[in-house]
Amino acid sequence: MSKDLVVVAGAGDVGSRLAALRIARGDDVIALRRRDVPAGEGVRAHRANLATGEGLSTLPRQAVSIVFCAAPDQRDEAAYRGLYHDGLRRLLDACQAPRVVFVSSTAVYAQDGGEWVDEGTPARPAAFNGRVLLDAERVLAPLPGGTVLRLSGLYGPGRDSLLRKARDGDPGEPRWTNRIHVQDAAAALSHLLDLRHPQPVYLGSDDGPALETEVLAWVRASEGLPVVAPGDGPERGRRVRNARLRASGWAPGHPGYRSGYASLLATPGV
Repeated sequence: MSKDLVVVAGAGDVGSRLAALRIARGDDVIALRRRDVPAGEGVRAHRANLATGEGLSTLPRQAVSIVFCAAPDQRDEAAYRGLYHDGLRRLLDACQAPRVVFVSSTAVYAQDGGEWVDEGTPARPAAFNGRVLLDAERVLAPLPGGTVLRLSGLYGPGRDSLLRKARDGDPGEPRWTNRIHVQDAAAALSHLLDLRHPQPVYLGSDDGPALETEVLAWVRASEGLPVVAPGDGPERGRRVRNARLRASGWAPGHPGYRSGYASLLATPGV
């Protein structure tokens, strides 16, 4: 019995976790990375550079699913456009599949006053990263099997900037934050590959937007650190609603920051 071929373009933290999930389901997985890095057990590593096209010509011409979850080397508009917009076009020219999932970001929204956003909220990004991602989403839009997953802030093992901020005594700001654990993000992508009739866009986030001041205070309290008075100011940020993704049958393993960060704090050396 032949296996379904899944191409994971950008097998970093989330992509590698996704590849492992698909191997466990019996798929044949090709993982694209810019450098020769050992892939996970059962995963076929393929060296390719989406920003230049190097290595794409030797990909199989057909796959069952493609997941684009790459990240740029640099945080500037040229690097973003070369990878997300142009790289997605290059990949789709090199390999076709009836199901393509593109990992985007909630940065496509400009709301900054505590508003709730969902898939029906107009995306009018103010910063270059959101604009480029939205342009890349439009590349995917004409494909019948194209789906976009707009992720909020990723956290998990090795992503400890917030923990360091709390430990440094930073009180944070009254700014709404949204997050999703890296394993939950990978599980959401795997889930979308299995949906028979996916929607064009989903928001990937946990169940509980929270003010940054609240999250930092909780981390400090969990570690027995002194209370730090939060700063004043109006509420900023946006709140991400995950109702569509949840209604499709996905549920986060870490529904809120307490669950996710408690698992990190329990890990030695974190």
